[in-house]
Amino acid sequence: MAPRLWTCFGNKGSRDGAEGSMTSDTTTEEPGRAGPVVVEMFSSQGCATSPAAELVLSRLGRGDFKLEMPVVLLAFHVDYWDYMGWKDPYGSSQWTVRQKAYVESLGLDTLFTPQVVVQGVAHCVGNDENALVEAINNATRYPSPTFQATFTKPTQDSLQLSLTGALRSKVDSNGVNIMVALYENGLVTDCPRGENKGRVLSNDFVVKKLEKLSTEKDISAKKTITGTVSFPLWGGFNSSKCGVALFVQSPSHQIFGSQSFQLPDDI
Repeated sequence: MAPRLWTCFGNKGSRDGAEGSMTSDTTTEEPGRAGPVVVEMFSSQGCATSPAAELVLSRLGRGDFKLEMPVVLLAFHVDYWDYMGWKDPYGSSQWTVRQKAYVESLGLDTLFTPQVVVQGVAHCVGNDENALVEAINNATRYPSPTFQATFTKPTQDSLQLSLTGALRSKVDSNGVNIMVALYENGLVTDCPRGENKGRVLSNDFVVKKLEKLSTEKDISAKKTITGTVSFPLWGGFNSSKCGVALFVQSPSHQIFGSQSFQLPDDI
């Protein structure tokens, strides 16, 4: 039997021009609009102050704050607090490496949680609501790519996304990486040890997998890009709790556009 296909279109943005390695194609944009802002939180269940920041992130997702634009939210759980008595079940050294790259590019002295990075170029403490909202509202926005996603399950333990679309921004010789994240919402954990001993921890937008769709250099804003990414799935995978985010990131870590996709309920 041929695998079932599920296709959806991500959110679309418009207007503002890019700086650095990309330039917006204003001829294809809808005046007065631009795409969402990417908000990445680096967190840990082993950090006493991270639960408050996780609540802020969940409230952002619910629309509790007055923002001037849509957002794409991603929570990366790091592993460097695992020695404190509680090993974060969602923690990964891969996400610690990602945060270290931001620490270097932002000129910071050290890693810390909870940290929020906005569009790859601004940061603040994750539980500082005012600073976070200000960083989001002040962020430079870029056109959303126009990718269409087709979902298949080649096996019960894997999810495949086939993507076709355009970046809507010109890419120069510095190039960009097109990244695709699979995240999960509504996670609840009883924490019997560590800094958050005795607490029930709630986490949303937890990145489970991050893959590179492609690297692009010297292409026009309208060039069609096609590629496929595959994600191994975990026990208890529930598509209704998950989502996919696509974002375009330069070698200097600046983010130049993003989309989000809902997974089909029956996948």
